[in-house]
Amino acid sequence: MSERRLRAGVNLIPEAPVGVISDLAVEAERLGFDRCWVYDEGLATRDLYVTMTAIAQATSRLEIGPGITNAYTRHPGQTAAAIATLDELSGGRAFLGLGAGGSLTLDPLVLGRVHPLETVHQTIKACRGLFTGTTVDMEAPTFSLRSAHMGWARPDIPIWLAGRGPKMLDLGGAETDGVMLDFIYKPALGEYVERVRAGSTRTGNRAGICYSTMVVTDDAALETVRPHMTYRLVDSPEPVRIALGITDEDVATIRSALADGLDAAARYVPDEWVLPFVIAGTVDECAAELADLAERHGLDEFLVPIFDAHSGADLLDVTARVLAGP
Repeated sequence: MSERRLRAGVNLIPEAPVGVISDLAVEAERLGFDRCWVYDEGLATRDLYVTMTAIAQATSRLEIGPGITNAYTRHPGQTAAAIATLDELSGGRAFLGLGAGGSLTLDPLVLGRVHPLETVHQTIKACRGLFTGTTVDMEAPTFSLRSAHMGWARPDIPIWLAGRGPKMLDLGGAETDGVMLDFIYKPALGEYVERVRAGSTRTGNRAGICYSTMVVTDDAALETVRPHMTYRLVDSPEPVRIALGITDEDVATIRSALADGLDAAARYVPDEWVLPFVIAGTVDECAAELADLAERHGLDEFLVPIFDAHSGADLLDVTARVLAGP
């Protein structure tokens, strides 16, 4: 892959066997990708940390971390120890990607998103303190720490935050190494970036911006991403739904269909509701659009999700060509 300003990331969802996911990470490394994020979807996928360990052992250069884990299913002390151990195993290539979590992960475990902003904030502080060797005492909404100490971790393991709400974006800008913006309505991308930048300005931090969405260069890629737009569309802010012409009745129809799975709900999502969220066109058109977005918004990394392991290698190749430029 040629030199470029944008770093290249891949987000792998371990719905396929761990060996298949690990092979995709090896291919991403061969193509010049810089970072491998791994979805944490609880019981819906293979275990996050086993998968990341396999990737660490199969690669030599890729940075590796959750894309994204949540602040509820594991105690932050356990999360910090697991990430630090992965970092040790991989020779200093680990990072922590954190967010509030979603229903796909939390509902089967009967876990609620209790005080998500505060819980995520306290989790960041706890992990940061443990990474740096600080003795941590903390009372958070969902966990406590008493004289907790971890004196063997790399102190500067990066922490990234994923979120959409203004306060969560401000937190990411203020206190983390970067913010991952996932499937943002493209006309509103600048507003999200500015909220992160405002948080950074407030504290003197410099949070990176990772922009994640699908690269769509053919009908097969469009059909791959369509089911994953269902829950994103119904949870979109009202101004976005209005701009797209999505009515309350449309939302109700999609929500009802989701009870039968993503593919069932995807039947009610037309192309014109998908395309404003993705990078679409020929390889050259996608390269030009992504370069424009990166220039206008000061993006640091582009992250492509691999929803279908069987076509993952092809999507990695297409994304590498897009990132190489027209």
